[in-house]
Amino acid sequence: MDAQTCLKKLQYVGVLAFSTADSDGSPQVRNISAIHYEPDAMYFFTARGKNFCRDLLSDGRVQILGYTRYKEMIRLSGRAVPVSQEEQQKWMNIIFAEQPYLANVYPDDTRKIGIVFEIRDAEIEYFHLGVNPIFRESYTIGKGTIRPKGYHITDACISCGKCVKICPQRAIEKGKPSVIHQEHCLHCGNCFENCPVKAIERLG
Repeated sequence: MDAQTCLKKLQYVGVLAFSTADSDGSPQVRNISAIHYEPDAMYFFTARGKNFCRDLLSDGRVQILGYTRYKEMIRLSGRAVPVSQEEQQKWMNIIFAEQPYLANVYPDDTRKIGIVFEIRDAEIEYFHLGVNPIFRESYTIGKGTIRPKGYHITDACISCGKCVKICPQRAIEKGKPSVIHQEHCLHCGNCFENCPVKAIERLG
């Protein structure tokens, strides 16, 4: 798996959930399908009068979620910025050509009310619940950064093995200290809550 494959999987999903925060800090979620994919970027269309557009223009941070029929969760976190004025028509034409239904929503010249945003720098999280043990990894596009998540076992570990027994995905290998295999970790916190010597720390 890699970032480009994740973007292709999002394209197959089609309709994605876009999450932003409004001016009051309240979470807002919209389903968006007017999207075009490049190997290193995502472009999407919305109308300038929509609250969604105002949220993006005022902050830009967005989290995008897609879920495949195979129980794969793909989450993209990044910042959306308007495409340059000189490039707006180019990307708008591409998106409308790929999504013919948009001509019914914005017929003829009414598409001019729209604006195209791009996301070039982002973190992509891939989480496959359809395999056992589960599998997860994080990737970046552009200048995106990966934020540490989950749990880590410190040198305070006494190797009692309790965390190994209670991990629902068998993601912990006993040792001194024991080791959490992050690619199989659910981030459920069961080891963290039950370690008798508090040797497990939260990463983020």
